[in-house]
Amino acid sequence: MSNTAGQTIKCKAAVCWGAGEPLKIEQVDVAPPRAHEVRIHILWTGICHTDEYTRSGKDPEGLFPVILGHEGGGIVESVGEGVTNVAVGDHVIPLYTAGQFVSPPLIQRLTPGIQSAANANSAKAARPTFAAKVATSLLSFRPSLTFTTQVRTTQGRGLMPDESSRFSIKGQPIHHFMGTSTFSQYTVVADVSVVAVDKKAPLEKVCLLGCGITTAWGAVVKQPGIKGSSVAVFGCGAIGLGVIATAALVGASRVIAVDVNPGKDSWAKKFGAHEFVNSAQLPEGKRIQDHLVEITDGGLDFTFDCTGNVNVMRAALEACHKGWGVSTIIGVAAAGQEISTRPFQLVTGRVWRGTAFGGVKGRTEIPGLVEDYLSGKVKIDEYVTHHRKLAEINEGFHDMHGGDCIRCVVDMS
Repeated sequence: MSNTAGQTIKCKAAVCWGAGEPLKIEQVDVAPPRAHEVRIHILWTGICHTDEYTRSGKDPEGLFPVILGHEGGGIVESVGEGVTNVAVGDHVIPLYTAGQFVSPPLIQRLTPGIQSAANANSAKAARPTFAAKVATSLLSFRPSLTFTTQVRTTQGRGLMPDESSRFSIKGQPIHHFMGTSTFSQYTVVADVSVVAVDKKAPLEKVCLLGCGITTAWGAVVKQPGIKGSSVAVFGCGAIGLGVIATAALVGASRVIAVDVNPGKDSWAKKFGAHEFVNSAQLPEGKRIQDHLVEITDGGLDFTFDCTGNVNVMRAALEACHKGWGVSTIIGVAAAGQEISTRPFQLVTGRVWRGTAFGGVKGRTEIPGLVEDYLSGKVKIDEYVTHHRKLAEINEGFHDMHGGDCIRCVVDMS
């Protein structure tokens, strides 16, 4: 165990005290982890538009004061009772989407009937009965589902699963954010909200797998049929470029990038796009969806909205081919906004779908993504265009709004 295990740690954190206010570097007290919790020394963190959305006050459910941040990488400093999935010294990525795992102490609390059926399943491995299969499934998932549900319930209220905070300043509790709060040099997360990764991977880079890159990767690889198909990606920020890169990786036959910033042309092609369309430069009165349908002889097989603009979401759907086109919404729209289209667009065979974190199960799939990065299959380095120190984190938010910034990574030391 570390020499700080069981003790409250004083460290620096960027705290947002109120909606629309800049972050302020404060000394915070970080309490030790309780049962099934992990305290992490955060070394690097990315700045994401979701952090800005909450900081700006546009999120009606935003809580203050709060420590934002959800794209972090660090080293486990200490663990609470019952933690089995990570250990002190592990290199880890906090996860804002809690995952499931088998918790041995909780397994023992299952009913004797389920336990007996599971044992019977092991004894009859050659031809397990249906009941035994069900029992084994319950044995594997029931404990973790219970705790994961609790995490998700309290996470939205800025609290740990026991309904309290591990952060405080002069006795005043500070809210957690998305169950991660990576804008603090030390943070505490639930054990279902962290994954260990290969120590050979630089945390300065793989911290970005905590959100944007992984979301884009999952949105593509978990959508069957993209190999050999045509794809249009609306918005060439970090997630849009991730979708482009992954579509190219899995073998899409034609990848069209769409943006209003002419500077994104070279970026899109660097990440694998075959073509770039500036929707702001189309002939007057011509809609982007009509242009795309025209140049693709009927529409795209797959489209992805990575903008969060509800009008673009509609355009992405209507750029799909009749009969089989699928449009995926990844971008997060502003509070209260709604999407709309004519029902005809759907009854003629298009599909409108959404995705959260790309449908990726972080605890089981991110380690593989890290290995693909180390082997050169997955891009990460290319996303990092800006670096800032913790004291400069507000400047990092300004960087994010610039057209030349894909991701700003903050050195938390």
